[in-house]
Parts: sequence; structure tokens; C-alpha cells
Amino acid sequence: MSVVIVNPSSAGGSTGEEWPQIASELRSQFGAFRPLFTRKRGDAATLASEAARKGAKFIIACGGDGTVSEVANGILSSGKDVELGILPSGTGGDFRRTLEIPSQTRAAAKVLRIGRTVKIDVGRVSFVDHKGNEAMRYFVGVASCGMSTQVIERVKSENVSFASSLLQTAMRTSPTRLAVQLDDSHERHLHVLNLCVANARYFGGGMKIAPDAKLTDGKFDVVGVGDLSALKLFTSAPRVYLGSHLSMPEVSHALARKVSVRSADRNLEVALEIDGELPGRLPATFQIVPGALRIRVNC
Repeated sequence: MSVVIVNPSSAGGSTGEEWPQIASELRSQFGAFRPLFTRKRGDAATLASEAARKGAKFIIACGGDGTVSEVANGILSSGKDVELGILPSGTGGDFRRTLEIPSQTRAAAKVLRIGRTVKIDVGRVSFVDHKGNEAMRYFVGVASCGMSTQVIERVKSENVSFASSLLQTAMRTSPTRLAVQLDDSHERHLHVLNLCVANARYFGGGMKIAPDAKLTDGKFDVVGVGDLSALKLFTSAPRVYLGSHLSMPEVSHALARKVSVRSADRNLEVALEIDGELPGRLPATFQIVPGALRIRVNC
């Protein structure tokens, strides 16, 4: 039987409140399943790993991008050949946008039943956690550093929208000096508002930050947003949401299988964002893992 890992706290707690209706629509469109509920951060990865080791072949993540990422990490860490499904019920929904999975429960449940299975790349990143220890995790969407970490921190702490947090943060943000190495090239120093290492196309609640990213090309899209004034950042925001910003002179774009990033200022700690979560800081090394995860997508 398929397993559904439910984050009742996602979407501001509405997933838990609406679970009876979500479950009813999932059963009618998909069939029988066994629900498992998270209680705290990290539970989804643990539950997914345990379910995979116990023989589950299809594990569905019900929640937002953080829940999807945790379930993917649990599957990958188990070493088992398990397929991932997505039942969107969260705030951002960036990864399901790349996969073109509907946000409505009934339509998403139908994709889980009749969709096709594909193998996608994932990112593997080593970094420094909040305790100062070296850590490693996988990501399916986008990892970033710079202004995005402050935006997400404000979203989580002040319960505001991504757009509102972006406007507030832009007024107070200054560029960060980073040392970046792509594959075996020489390390370069960049002065950026934000740097994204993208496996998927969207992040930040619908920004099409890496419009050319493909989940099956074996490469990251590395997008750097340079030193823009707050005014130009505001006026350019529509271009970022539409994905037409790569032609801007302040924006850089490159492809790489491996990306190493550190703060160019030894006295400055730079926070790291991974699939919408803030697990630690730089230095970080990102490596693409081609075709590592099976996932159910829209036909």
C-alpha cells in the first residue's frame, strides 16, 4: 500500500484542519493509502526512510516544498528504489510548479494515479549546520544564499507573504561578496544580492529564477543577481517572476555539475537556504546526482 506523509503544520496549519477533506478526495481519485503524520521538523525524512526500508514502493509527500524535500531526503538516504509523489498543500509550491503538478487536491490526486514516472536529478550539498558541524543533505529544487535567506527568515518569523517580505528585505539588503568555483574552473569573487544553485526552475513563492533549468540534464543552473538598487530590484521583480531576467546585465547564468561557494569575507557568516529551509551556512559544495530519484509527474 502507498504511504502518504502528511505535514499538518504546512500552509499555516490548514493542512491539518483540512485533512479529512484532503483524504477523502485522495481516496476517491487515487485509492487506498496509509497516512503518517509529522510532529516536528525532520520527521518527514525519518518517516520516509523507515517506510522505504519496510518495503513501501510509493511514498507521497503532502505539504509544501520543505515536506517534499524531507521526504525525498528520506527516500534517498534509505538506499531503496522508491517512487516519490507530491500532493501539494503548502505555502510556496515551487517544486510542483516545475513538475506542472496542479495545486488542487483532486487534480493532483489524479496525477498520482495516472501520471508517468520519470527519473530526475537531485542536488547533494555539504555545508556547516547551526552547531558548526559539517552536514550533508539532498535537494530537489533550489539552494541559495544572500537576500533570499533574509526573505525566508522574515516569512517564517513574521508570517508575511513572500512578496511582502521581498519588498521589506530589499530596502535593507546590501550585496554579499562570495568566492565561487564552478566545476574545475578558477575560483571567482562575485558581488551579489543573491546566488542560486538551481536544479528546478522556481523558488521564493513563484519566482522563475532559473527558467532554463531541466531536471534531467545532469547540471545545475547557477544564477547570480548582482548589485541592483532597491528601486531597480522592485521594477525588475516582474521579470524574475516571468523568467525574463537572464538578459539583464546585472544577472549571470552558468551551467555546472559542481559548485563550491564560500564567503569572501572571513569574518562574515553567510546563511544558506535549501528548498525553502535554512539549515546552516557557507562554505558549501553542491554536486549534481543525475537520475537519482524516481517521481510521479503529470502526463
